Amino acid sequence: MAEVIAQEKQGGKQKKKMIRVDMTPMVDLGFLLITFFMFTTNFTKPNVMDLGLPAKDHNPIPRNIPVIGDKNQVTFILGKDNRVFYHQSNANDLNTDNLKETDFSGIKVSKIINEAYKKAPVPENFTVIIKPTDEANYKNFVDMLDNLAIAKKERYGVADIKPWETKVYKELTQ
Repeated sequence: MAEVIAQEKQGGKQKKKMIRVDMTPMVDLGFLLITFFMFTTNFTKPNVMDLGLPAKDHNPIPRNIPVIGDKNQVTFILGKDNRVFYHQSNANDLNTDNLKETDFSGIKVSKIINEAYKKAPVPENFTVIIKPTDEANYKNFVDMLDNLAIAKKERYGVADIKPWETKVYKELTQ
């Protein structure tokens, strides 16, 4: 550990003692402490959003799936600059008057979903459709899923924006 080495001067009058400290045990202790803290530290857990997707059926049985209809759904188009548009129209009826804009402040989106649900002819088939554009950001998509959770609507779909919707969307954003 530590050694004291005594040296005598040739004159014989003064003895000088030199101290030498062996650092080997200190290095071992340092590595033990590093190892201890590495094993006892809580690493941050990744934040993961649970997105429930249906299992892929390898042998699908043809069945009669009801057509949702315009009034049994509400479609949200996520655009650039945190803009969100919604409609309840089909390809023939959609125009710049039907495509309305809202934002994510407060509970506006949840309120729109609940109002559309109340007006739905067949509430058990009511579906929310989310269509992000290429200019939308991921945060807006997560905000949309949060609003679905607030509105307590579990029936939703994520789809690509259709060309007829893109045309009307571009007219409003230019």
